[in-house]
Amino acid sequence: MAQVLEFRLPDLGEGLTEAEIVRWLVEVGDVVAIDQPVVEVETAKAMVEVPCPYGGVVTARFGEEGAELPVGAPLLTVAVGEPAAAGESGGEGSGNVLVGYGTGAPPARRRRVRPTPAGTAPLAPGGPGRPVNGVSAVTTVPGTPAAGPAGTRADGPVPVISPLVRRLAREHGVDLRRLSGSGPDGLILRADVESALRSAQAPARTAGTPVTPVGAATGASAAASAPGTSPAGTRIPLKGVRGAVADKLSRSRREIPDATCWVDADATELMRARAAMNAAGGPKISLLALMARICTAALARHPELNSTVDTEAREIVRLDAVHLGFAAQTERGLVVPVVRDAQARDAESLTAEFARLTEAARTGTLTPAELTGGTFTLNNYGVFGVDGSTPIINHPEAAMLGVGRIVPKPWVHEGELAVRQVVQLSLTFDHRVCDGGTAGGFLRYVADCVEQPAVLLRTV
Repeated sequence: MAQVLEFRLPDLGEGLTEAEIVRWLVEVGDVVAIDQPVVEVETAKAMVEVPCPYGGVVTARFGEEGAELPVGAPLLTVAVGEPAAAGESGGEGSGNVLVGYGTGAPPARRRRVRPTPAGTAPLAPGGPGRPVNGVSAVTTVPGTPAAGPAGTRADGPVPVISPLVRRLAREHGVDLRRLSGSGPDGLILRADVESALRSAQAPARTAGTPVTPVGAATGASAAASAPGTSPAGTRIPLKGVRGAVADKLSRSRREIPDATCWVDADATELMRARAAMNAAGGPKISLLALMARICTAALARHPELNSTVDTEAREIVRLDAVHLGFAAQTERGLVVPVVRDAQARDAESLTAEFARLTEAARTGTLTPAELTGGTFTLNNYGVFGVDGSTPIINHPEAAMLGVGRIVPKPWVHEGELAVRQVVQLSLTFDHRVCDGGTAGGFLRYVADCVEQPAVLLRTV
């Protein structure tokens, strides 16, 4: 007799608490093997194919493409061939734990087989109440108390998906016991707390009194301002990568007292040096790799900028390794892949790693580990045809170097006016970790290396 096992969205690592279903890779009725990818999801950090730890026949799927599910929510049920022994988890899975998004077996109580109560059936793609192939699915074991009347909860622990959500509620004075969670078994998600905040911040309106815009006339304008209607426009949900970027940049602006300094530099000699390297044969060296090599040399001289601030301990933590992030624009938004131990790489190695991570960013195959842990960011906004910028620091880092476009400009060279290849460099830094003198010294050293690449020989 077949045993029906429930597979829930696993812990995707790196503090991720939810994911959006992008594409189902299996249909109800398909036969799947152990560790076969069954769904492609988008987290706040990357696109991930989630493998199922069971082998058997898919009897139900939970969630349509585009739906957002919290970690621990049911993904699908699988009918396996052999029943589980009494008290066991209900069949054998792979037991694999893939770093960041493994198929590690959840606790046994999550997959215990229970008979379906009379009159109920597992959810199918067509909606609730529709049985799939006559096979009863595992019912979820309530792990948290349900909401009481009017959204209040009885005495006892409040089910919250993560400590971050509990902290968000505490910081904004939201009473979790008055919320009705939208997650499984009434689990309170971050979206529930944010919705409560928006409701509390919305201006109170007198019942039945329409809000009339200044200068509004009758007809179409009056219709637009009628109660219950919204201004015309397109609403785009802040979720996935775009939502994560919005949250991170907002936090950076709230917490980091940043400042920016900039300088123009003559990059003619750097461009000539790169051309000579590439003319000598071997792998081509990218300009970004040369700027990264200059960055790591500058950070060795000014380690204050390769640090982070521990606000709770009131300490500045100087970091030994340089994990260099670089901004990459993709169809899914801005992402910042990280080159590990950039200080130990030469120009060829940096070029190859930049190329690999950029391609992975474009195809949406970056792993969470490749998008986290940066200590300093290099932002080449010159590729967009702009000269300068005052970027927002990638929290919790302490600085970001910006590189503008390199263009021919009039420049005084060796006492004479000449046309040279000029670039604008900018450094945005956390004023808590250093003062303007240190930041200026870092930026001046970078500019010196750009103007005279031979300066780098001191650190080679």
